[in-house]
Amino acid sequence: MSIARPFRRGLGAAASAGVLTLALAACGSSSASDDAAAGASPATAGGTATVQVATAAGDQYTPTAISVPEVAAIRKELPAAIVNSGKLTIGEGALPSGFPPLAYVGTDNKTFTGAEPDLGRLIAAVFGLKPVINNSTWDNLFVGIDSGKNDVGFSNITVTEERKEKYDFASYRQDNLALAVKKGTTWTFDRNDPKGYEVLAGKKIAVGSGTNQEKILLHWRDLLKKEGKTIDVKYFADDTSAWTALSSGQIDGYFGPNPGIAYQESITKGTPKEVATAGTYSGAGASLQGLIAATTKKGDGLAQPLADAINYLIKNGQYAKWLAAYNLSNEALPTSQINPPGLPLSDS
Repeated sequence: MSIARPFRRGLGAAASAGVLTLALAACGSSSASDDAAAGASPATAGGTATVQVATAAGDQYTPTAISVPEVAAIRKELPAAIVNSGKLTIGEGALPSGFPPLAYVGTDNKTFTGAEPDLGRLIAAVFGLKPVINNSTWDNLFVGIDSGKNDVGFSNITVTEERKEKYDFASYRQDNLALAVKKGTTWTFDRNDPKGYEVLAGKKIAVGSGTNQEKILLHWRDLLKKEGKTIDVKYFADDTSAWTALSSGQIDGYFGPNPGIAYQESITKGTPKEVATAGTYSGAGASLQGLIAATTKKGDGLAQPLADAINYLIKNGQYAKWLAAYNLSNEALPTSQINPPGLPLSDS
């Protein structure tokens, strides 16, 4: 049930706007100057940094300036080698095409933007360090962590028990799936109701083939069959076809990764094709809330300061502003946990 790569969970993790087709190949590793362009200014000793989140992320987002002071007590927790380097190297696995709204090249064709690198920039500010983004393929993201090229990965990485054998984690978002519907739809999905799936009976629901969400949807269909009901599961070859089918009423909903659906909400807002979220569901299933986490080499001493930095941002409001800037407030956590329960070995 883990994600083989950040956008594996199917249609919607990379929506179909023109900006999403921008090739990231020219930005294989964003430099310090790239982060300056993105509005990430490192805090001076004891000073405050201003991080511009959602910079060049597209007209559907408003760039938001977030002030973050260096927190000396948290900085002291960092390994000496990182403090002495003066920088925090942040690994992203967004090549070749990105996965909006989490990590992609913005509308200016050069700024590496998205919720994931922006959180890295905010945390670097808490540490009083300069953020340096290393963007690569999904596999090379982990190679970078293993080799020490990347201090930490912020790339929609799900906590799993298998990964915990090799890496340490500090959680920062819920790992959710969502049900997208046409704006104005009155039915909703209640994730807290053990039989919430019954609202889908008789409906046509699209899902990506071979994805985690397909597995969950087919399980719900099996449960409904025992009641003499069913879900009409639909498959589409690409994002555009699925969203067109939803806006035209050919299907009743689309079940996919919450960030991709949140992005689709943003780019269709105020248009005849506007979508809404009827409800969310844990990517780990009914018995466990899946979590997305900052990822570091096991035992390197970074998990605690990362969790403390995230909790500082939660307590002082910067975290909420960051999530709101990308329409991801429905994935907020009350606190960051170090190495929380992850997807079990049988699913990861």
